[in-house]
Amino acid sequence: MKRINNSVIALALFIGVANANAQEKKTLTLDEAVQLGIQNSKNLKIDVAKIEEATADLLEAKNRQLPELKVSGSYMYLPLKPNVNIKLPGVSGDGGPEVHQVAYGSANLSVPIYSGGRIKYGIESAKYLVEASKLSTENNKIAVAYNVAQAYNNLFKANQSIKVLEENLTASQKRDETFLKMENNGLIARNDRLKANLQTSNIELQLLEAKNNYNIANINMDLLLGLPETTEIEVDQNYIEEGDEVKPVDFYVNEAKENRKDLQALDKQRQAAALGTKAAKAENLPSVALTGGYVAADIPKFLTIYNAVNVGVGISYNLSNIWKKNSALKQSQAREMELSATNELLNDNIKLDVNREYQNTDYSKKRIAVFEKSAEQANENYRITKNKYDNGLATMTELLDADAAQISANVGVINAKADAALAYRKLLQTTGTLTIK
Repeated sequence: MKRINNSVIALALFIGVANANAQEKKTLTLDEAVQLGIQNSKNLKIDVAKIEEATADLLEAKNRQLPELKVSGSYMYLPLKPNVNIKLPGVSGDGGPEVHQVAYGSANLSVPIYSGGRIKYGIESAKYLVEASKLSTENNKIAVAYNVAQAYNNLFKANQSIKVLEENLTASQKRDETFLKMENNGLIARNDRLKANLQTSNIELQLLEAKNNYNIANINMDLLLGLPETTEIEVDQNYIEEGDEVKPVDFYVNEAKENRKDLQALDKQRQAAALGTKAAKAENLPSVALTGGYVAADIPKFLTIYNAVNVGVGISYNLSNIWKKNSALKQSQAREMELSATNELLNDNIKLDVNREYQNTDYSKKRIAVFEKSAEQANENYRITKNKYDNGLATMTELLDADAAQISANVGVINAKADAALAYRKLLQTTGTLTIK
């Protein structure tokens, strides 16, 4: 029997240690969470690959201005005697030496001199596209920073709701114990005690829902930050005090025009498209290149050639351009029109976004004052109702209603402050000025 008890105790200790290790707690400020989110964002990793791709395109464009050097060589064995008929004056055309092998090699060099600007425009266009990719990545970083802040805010609100509900559940359970004693002493009716028990059950249900919301929000944060899903994140509530005095809406509109990375990226794309149009027009112009070469050949007992060096200028022009339509030019011009329309649409959307988030920020700040006033009233109402109930001047229903209103108002204050802090960050995101520390 003693052996069994020891085994049970050992198993219980093992399970306790395993559970403790399974759930790791990690305290993070909002800025730390944002940094982790950016470091582990899958979308940003895709953006890095896009920058590498654009950089490779730039390298390819630069390579077009470098000399082309090609070297070739061959060796051939001739198993049968070839029929060689040389028709030069004074040279016998029949017979000749037996030739069984041929070796030759050549080297050709081509240096572009003029290409109508295609190479230059291609390099400049590729540079703009690299810059556009980098700006798009910066814009996506700001979006990731806000998404992490939003998830952090949801986690904070869920955690605060749990704390408030746990406090009220403790108070409600103590009240149930008091009412049970009063019922046993004949001071209150059983129906009143049951109403209080029902209120406690309702708080327990609210607490279960709050814990469920917290667990979901915590898993979401773990995934965003690249942490194990068993990590329990503890938030720092100091972020709800963030937020400067809100300036006039025109200030934020101007900030957006100057700082929005997606707008700047689009501008780089438009510049690249304009250069693409120039490059397409240059397709109708000839190309000029400096050429050079070296040839060597050896046919034993018959012919040897070496130091056959040649230097010259090559001109290339596609005559079919005379009757063919320049489709590349049409495509590039259409691309310019598309980007111009996109630019106008983006500017309109920016104005709409900034104005909407400005109104939401103003609304969120005003909500705090309303909820604080409501909480103050609810707390005072509960205090008065409790005094009345203790003196037989209020019913149990009135007391429970006052308690429920107090819970709702206190949770509302916390949520309003958190929502206001998040709304201000959203406003900064729409202006492109959300700080990533």
